Amino acid sequence: MTTPIDPQARIGHVHLRVADLDRALGFYCGVLGFTLMQRYGREAAFVSAGGYHHHIGLNTWDSAGGSPPPPG
Repeated sequence: MTTPIDPQARIGHVHLRVADLDRALGFYCGVLGFTLMQRYGREAAFVSAGGYHHHIGLNTWDSAGGSPPPPG
């Protein structure tokens, strides 16, 4: 089980374009501990810390299938 991110974390409202939604959710939820609040199929998802409606929006609308970042 992943440890949730501290609900007192201060995060601005951010929307990010990602190449692979599942990979991005694996990082933001699985590694950093954000909670998935809502998902729109394979195109968009919203995650938060502490139950807020969302701090980070992730979408593939203009970026699906892009290359991953370089190693390191």
